[in-house]
Amino acid sequence: MHSKNSDISFSVKSMQENGVFSGYASVFGVVDSQNDVIMQGAFARSLKRRAGEVKLLWQHQVDEPIGVFTVIREDSHGLYVEGRLLLDLQRGKEAYSLLKNGAINGLSIGYSVVDVGYNAENNIRLIKEVELWEVSLVTFPANEAAVVMGVKNLGKNKKSSDPHHCALTVGVDSAIVDSIDRAINVLVY
Repeated sequence: MHSKNSDISFSVKSMQENGVFSGYASVFGVVDSQNDVIMQGAFARSLKRRAGEVKLLWQHQVDEPIGVFTVIREDSHGLYVEGRLLLDLQRGKEAYSLLKNGAINGLSIGYSVVDVGYNAENNIRLIKEVELWEVSLVTFPANEAAVVMGVKNLGKNKKSSDPHHCALTVGVDSAIVDSIDRAINVLVY
């Protein structure tokens, strides 16, 4: 069985003072830097078996759990999660501060591949089913389009109902935000 970690777009839709956040830990149809694409339905069986067992980790460190998931489900867009950082843990407080201030902006999934296809023309692995073990907050996601799309309490926040829209505009030139949006739209089928 092959195991791998994959960095995917992450949207912090809200970050309250109690450490609660929500977003997408994986987005379907995005080619990552390892030439893998997670396909719709890839998480369904795993979540039926073990949704309550998926861990929230810091940087894939199994000895650094930093919170718990309150919701984890697959929808038509990807793997949606709601979690709560444990603010009584030092690493949980640090992760909260880093997210709130935009210093980190990615999530990465840790999984074992159960079923995979291959597109030889594009040299892309099509991940059809996985056993999901953990979701980690990460500093440098492999997916270049992995950006925080919205964090409350940052001051000026551009809001959008488009889940691919970059809403983090504090100290960021609008041309950069537009470039990121265009890059995300190219990567998402």
